[in-house]
Amino acid sequence: MGHLAYVISGALVGFLVGMTGVGGGSLMTPLLILLCGIHPKAAVGTDLVYAAVTKLFGTVLHRRCGPVRWSIVLWMMAGSLPGVAVALLWLRHLGSPQEMAHVIRLSLGICLLVTAPAILFRPTLKAWVLRHQVGGPVQSRVLTVVLGFVLGCMVSLSSVGAGAIGMAVLVMLYPTLPLRELVAIDIAHAIPLTLIAGVGHWVEGDVMVPTLLLLLSGSLPGIWLGTHCAGRCPERWQRLVLGSLLLMIGLKMI
Repeated sequence: MGHLAYVISGALVGFLVGMTGVGGGSLMTPLLILLCGIHPKAAVGTDLVYAAVTKLFGTVLHRRCGPVRWSIVLWMMAGSLPGVAVALLWLRHLGSPQEMAHVIRLSLGICLLVTAPAILFRPTLKAWVLRHQVGGPVQSRVLTVVLGFVLGCMVSLSSVGAGAIGMAVLVMLYPTLPLRELVAIDIAHAIPLTLIAGVGHWVEGDVMVPTLLLLLSGSLPGIWLGTHCAGRCPERWQRLVLGSLLLMIGLKMI
């Protein structure tokens, strides 16, 4: 029954990722910690590799990516790679496993509480930014590097943030770019970011390979089904359900 629970969890999360495009790390890590009783550090490491594979598979199925502005992606990577290194080094030098678990649970809860409004109020946020557009190209580049650094730290500590938070901030920094291009930028950065952070956790021995394979065996069919259901539920209701769910889980983690 334990193996079946992992497969079902992977399928449910994969379905949501396929239908909405977000929510993989935000949902899988809390599931592994709260329902499966996995140590938070192992849950984060396993989920990062899981997220990289599911995002790549979901992207291939959706085929909705626009042209990638690699200059923006590279500015983000200039911040996120040091962010990953800083977070992993900090985790390595923490004290007891109990202290490490507390830090990761707290980081995860905070990230979820930030992700929830980023999903719930994305259209409102974009409309506000378009009305109050400030800053020039240099400022946008500096803030893009800062965004990358914050995402690198968040993703390494909690596996959350690469998708929803990254997308919300990109909307604020580049409000005039088409949504398709912003999605392409976010995915082009999120896939290598989660993979690099996952490899870092793998080196530390934090990736549970059997659990990862069970999750993927459920999530890949789940993503396929979710992509075929995409667009059948109003986007407003998707954001409401997913954002409210992440808000409740975030409060539970804290």
